[in-house]
Amino acid sequence: MTTLSIMKFGGTSVGSADTIRVAAGLVRAEHAKGTQIAVVVSAMSGVTNLLLEGAQTASRGDHGWQDLAVTLHSRHADTVASLLTTPAEQSLVRERIDTHIGEFRALCHAVEVLGEASPRALDAISSLGERICMHIMAAHLRESGCAAEAVRSMELIRTDETFQAARPDFDTTRDLCRAKLLPLLKNRTVPVITGFIGATAAGAITTLGRGGSDYTAAIIGSVLAADEVVIWTDVDGVMSTDPRIAPNARTLPTVTFREISELAFYGAKVLHPLAVRPMIEHGGTLWIRNTFNPTGPATRIVADSTAPSGAVPLKAVTAIKDQSLVTIEGRGMLGVQGIAARAFGAVARTGTSVTLITQASSEQSICFTVPSPSTGRVITALNSEFTGELARNEIDRIWDRTGVVIVSVVGSGMSTVPGIPGRVFTALGNQNINILAIAQGSSECSISLIVSAEQSDNSVRAIHNLIVT
Repeated sequence: MTTLSIMKFGGTSVGSADTIRVAAGLVRAEHAKGTQIAVVVSAMSGVTNLLLEGAQTASRGDHGWQDLAVTLHSRHADTVASLLTTPAEQSLVRERIDTHIGEFRALCHAVEVLGEASPRALDAISSLGERICMHIMAAHLRESGCAAEAVRSMELIRTDETFQAARPDFDTTRDLCRAKLLPLLKNRTVPVITGFIGATAAGAITTLGRGGSDYTAAIIGSVLAADEVVIWTDVDGVMSTDPRIAPNARTLPTVTFREISELAFYGAKVLHPLAVRPMIEHGGTLWIRNTFNPTGPATRIVADSTAPSGAVPLKAVTAIKDQSLVTIEGRGMLGVQGIAARAFGAVARTGTSVTLITQASSEQSICFTVPSPSTGRVITALNSEFTGELARNEIDRIWDRTGVVIVSVVGSGMSTVPGIPGRVFTALGNQNINILAIAQGSSECSISLIVSAEQSDNSVRAIHNLIVT
């Protein structure tokens, strides 16, 4: 029997009064079995985007953030009016909405005056959606007969000062979580916790990165030694590919740590990439389930060591779109040390993440992909870094190809089954799909291919047919 479950609800699961009712029903049903429950909530769907839009609008000196404040207030107030029935709970939550939207106005005004939205300011602003949503969910649970208390994760998760991508101090976080949450759980009270958010030792609000509510749930599950963390979303677990591209996509019953990490990096949005490790290391169970189909197919994330020896070689295929392929090439590069280090150092200084790297064995070219919006500044930085080499014709040219897509096929069984790359390339060749570049890690858990954007969906379907047949 499960004794402690962490239930995390994403934005679509708390996006309206109706969906909050559904999510709360799942909490009550599990709570009624005698299970101790802690709930982690995201902001209502779309709210974080509106908050960040307000911050960026204010930084440009545009007063449009004031209209966004009205929109945000109405969205939450309308939800309260539709969901809550008792005057006391309505009054309490409306007061919280007024307070947090007032905070949004004050922060945006400060950003407008300064003309800049700093990472610290963005964290304070983007955290407001979760801080409102927890009160709505907790109030509805109380009204429906389930004892619940809203808990700010700033009081639970201690982080460093890396605003917008903070990393937790697990030792301090463990002490804080146990001191605050264990007494509530012991008294059969459901803590409703803000996802996505932490705080520094000085009390400054930080965030764990977009999608960080998954990570919040995993952190709390780990430090409380929970039996399970359930990520409640709007899909039936982890799919073998995007069903909008391949209608024959199916739910994967189990996925290993390495597989989900690869899928999360290469575009699958179902789980935050950092959310897996804490629960796997703790030894608890991590599930991905559909809020709106709770008895339907689901996916369990398992440790790599528990994968069966006869694992299916190919499990899923996904794609990262809107990429550019950057190439540095020249016969004078052969045997010259430090070219790659200098290239990636120059890219890093632009604040750009490289999504894939491949190099010719002759050492006469290096190519890598970056998000398309970053292409211009990356090319400028590289031309500046290699001014001398370009002048001496040691590097012939630095150029980019826009409109490419990374297609990645994932499966831990690749390492034990020969011929997998050949089958993938043959499937693409049969569809007249041209591969621009290839990369495969030594772990043999994934193969990544670069194709033109026009051939992206056909590539995914061709590879997916290998998975389902």
